[in-house]
Amino acid sequence: MQMSDQKEIAAPPAEVYAALLNPEVLKVCVPGAQEVSGSVEEGFEAKVTQKVGPVKATFKGQVTLSDLIQDEKLTISGEGKGGAAGFAKGGAIVSLAASETGTLLSYEVEAKVGGKLAQLGSRIIDGFAKKMADQFFVNLQTHLAPEDLSGEEVKEGEADGEKKGWFKKITG
Repeated sequence: MQMSDQKEIAAPPAEVYAALLNPEVLKVCVPGAQEVSGSVEEGFEAKVTQKVGPVKATFKGQVTLSDLIQDEKLTISGEGKGGAAGFAKGGAIVSLAASETGTLLSYEVEAKVGGKLAQLGSRIIDGFAKKMADQFFVNLQTHLAPEDLSGEEVKEGEADGEKKGWFKKITG
C-alpha cells in the first residue's frame, strides 16, 4: 500500500517537528495507542489496539526515526505484530515547510500487511489507513493549537476527543 498527502497544521514547523519526536504527544495523537515509550536515539516501542473491518488486534511494535533534519524532515520506519491478526510494517517520509497559517506537512507512506489483515483486501486496508492518518492529524492539530477551524477555542474535554452527546449537553 502506498499513500501520500499534505496537511496544514496551525503551528510553526519547530513545534510540529518537536511534537513528532515526543512519545507523550504520539501516545495522545496515534489512534488506539495504549503505550508509547522510548527515545529518538534508541527508537520507540508502541502498543496500539485497532479494529480493521472484522479483525480487532493489539499490535506491539518498534518505530525508528532516521534522516532527521531539524524542523524540516524525518523518516519513520516501523514494524508491528498483532498475533493471529497478522503484521504491519512500513515507513514514511515526512517533510515540513513553513506556510502562511503555520506548517504544511507532507508525507509519503509505504506499508505492507500480512496475515488476516491481508485477507481483508486492499480497499478496506487503504480506507482504514487513510482514516487513521486523518485522525492522527486532527489529534495533532488539537494538541498543538486547540482551536477549531472557526478560530474558537475547543471546549474543555473535547481536546481529548471526548465530545458530549446531545443529552449531556442539555443536562450539563
